[in-house]
Amino acid sequence: MPVIRLLSPRLANQIAAGEVVERPASVAKELLENSLDAGASQLDVEVEGGGIKLLRVRDNGGGIAKDELALALSRHATSKIYELDDLEAVATLGFRGEALASISSVARLTLTSNNGAADHAWSVTAEGRDMEAELAPAAHPRGTCVEVRDLFFNTPARRKFLRTEATEYGRIEDVLKRLALSRFTVGFSLKNNGRLVHAWRPATQQAEQERRVAQICGPAFIDSALHLDMDGPGLRLWGWVALPTFSRSQADLQHFYVNGRAIKDKLVTHAIRQAYQDVLFHGRHPAYVLYLELDAANVDVNVHPTKHEVRFRDGRLVHDFLFRALHKALADVRPEAATAPARNAPSADAVAQPVPQQPALNLYQRPASLTPNVIAEDMSLYQAFTSLPTPTPVARPSYSPSQPSLDQLAAEESQIPPLGFALAQLKGVYILAENAQGLILVDMHAAHERITYERLKQQTEQAGIQSQPLLVPQSLAVSEKESDFAEQHAALFSQLGLLVERAGPETLLIRQVPVLLNKADIPQLVRDLLADLIEHGQTQRIQEAVNTVLGTMACHGSVRASRRLSIPEMNALLRDMEATERAGQCNHGRPTWTLLSLNQLDALFMRGQ
Repeated sequence: MPVIRLLSPRLANQIAAGEVVERPASVAKELLENSLDAGASQLDVEVEGGGIKLLRVRDNGGGIAKDELALALSRHATSKIYELDDLEAVATLGFRGEALASISSVARLTLTSNNGAADHAWSVTAEGRDMEAELAPAAHPRGTCVEVRDLFFNTPARRKFLRTEATEYGRIEDVLKRLALSRFTVGFSLKNNGRLVHAWRPATQQAEQERRVAQICGPAFIDSALHLDMDGPGLRLWGWVALPTFSRSQADLQHFYVNGRAIKDKLVTHAIRQAYQDVLFHGRHPAYVLYLELDAANVDVNVHPTKHEVRFRDGRLVHDFLFRALHKALADVRPEAATAPARNAPSADAVAQPVPQQPALNLYQRPASLTPNVIAEDMSLYQAFTSLPTPTPVARPSYSPSQPSLDQLAAEESQIPPLGFALAQLKGVYILAENAQGLILVDMHAAHERITYERLKQQTEQAGIQSQPLLVPQSLAVSEKESDFAEQHAALFSQLGLLVERAGPETLLIRQVPVLLNKADIPQLVRDLLADLIEHGQTQRIQEAVNTVLGTMACHGSVRASRRLSIPEMNALLRDMEATERAGQCNHGRPTWTLLSLNQLDALFMRGQ
């Protein structure tokens, strides 16, 4: 057996650097987080050679005292935690005290700082085999500057794994953007090879914050985003979520912060995905910039070396709060938002999407939905559904082809409904309507499909999930852990219309299933339910499966393309859209309507040019 020895400080630091220092971007992340923890209000970053040749981070934070500069380059030296109680409620971005020691073991590092207590600043340099710190006086305003040169100069094998300078610079830029989104009160600047690339001023007002979000995420995102700010039991969620019509092909525009820390968390992703399940097209991804605030003692940030993952003390509470908050925010979006002024003036070639604001309707009551002519492919589904009670109709305002024109209503513009009044039908597919802003185009089948679908869901919720016994119970082989969970959550299964009994250590019997899912693969559904319960502590599988069936019924029960509608019928459909949740998208995530403003129409015909 080889002799057991203690690792040398240099080798120990380089092993730690394998976790902390992966590439220049990870160095930038550690240095910037240190600056933010020091209370800086301005951070300036300079990059040369993709951060491999030089990475300089300068801040105006509290600074470091002369006697502590050399200690700052030691392993496990930090000013952020002192006792175990501090570790259980970490409120800073960094806390392990490994970053500077790890960086100095694989690069030439110079740390210059002034805490305002001395006549001048002091600088400490560490490089070479022994990494001995050399202290010298320096000129520097209050704050700290860290220079990292020649990254991996003494570990050439690791340097070979770096990409091109442009790629490495792009990753540094991404790190800075994520941090700029996490701290609106801090100013940031970035120079690349001597050229100023970004300069973001501190943003305290919502309009200024949205300007920064637009600069980082793109103006199209903020123009299609819904701002929310909701409180829960010891929780606060605020930020921006994009409307489903602004979905992405990749999950590349998803920023989530917990107490100012950027994270990627399965529980959070699952909750957000569920909130979008009814309005997102298959294979698309939502876009959002969201901030969750809670007591630091209720979240553990010390579960991953890179601190990208966290663990919540009460994960189910957090999951439910995120789902309810986002579900409500998306459901509350109504077409009347189109009458609100946009954040930015639209371009001449852009088609406006509904801007998510929610002023109350001031003229029309919520009308009864158009009666769907439900034609289900499976008559058993239809028969099961016809037993559900019908909501009490609400009186609908009467409309006729001779209704007042918009000119007559100009003096009382507030009385013009958000989607205006119908003018005509195009090719039996689209409804053309005129509102205070311009021309409304409605896909009548998609719009009526959403209306019918929401009505079916409402009826199902009122009557509950109807179930039926199986003539021959189905046996299901599962693991002992899954069988335990099924036994523990028998009441939940019953609420979902399922009667599942344990028949052995690794065997379940399915005796009762939801009526609407009698043609579904119930054994697979039960396995998925158990997987959700084990992973997330809850499940929406049954509701999702029922909604899929209801969506099919709504599609068949909606007005079809090429069907001619009268003016009163078209107006009734428009009023229903204004009163229906998620009316901006059909059940498949496609938009149901759009607006062409007068300015956009003028631009199309070059009027005023």
